[in-house]
Amino acid sequence: MSFDEEWATARATAAANVSMRLNHVPTEPGSGGAGAGAGAGGGDLELNQDHIGAIGTEAFTLHGRLSTDGKHADTSTATAAGALSKEGFASGAALLKAGHRWESQVKTLVAACATISNGLNYSLSSHNKDEKQLYAEFTSSKIDEYLN
Repeated sequence: MSFDEEWATARATAAANVSMRLNHVPTEPGSGGAGAGAGAGGGDLELNQDHIGAIGTEAFTLHGRLSTDGKHADTSTATAAGALSKEGFASGAALLKAGHRWESQVKTLVAACATISNGLNYSLSSHNKDEKQLYAEFTSSKIDEYLN
């Protein structure tokens, strides 16, 4: 079997397994199994603000680290590529190309971390604003009069 055939078989098997897990519904409510959510009793997604905040903080931290540490070898890579090219080695151009590709990939990861961090921060602030608005509307409604 060629690599391409083996790879296609592996991809098809993985896709079928993912599809079965995603499409599975427990036979009885609360029975767990594949497709059950974070809660012990069902399939609802449970995520609190502390978890979201922690993930956003980690994304922000990773953003900062990638922005600096991802560029750690830029100077030495460019110097080595220049020295190799100057001596007539084709690997100098290849090393320079690899360095540019690395830089591009680091920029992509940094942007993704920023998107995650900013998106989660926006979600938290938006949710808090909505909660405050709902609380204000609820306490000023007729329902509040009946409850008191």
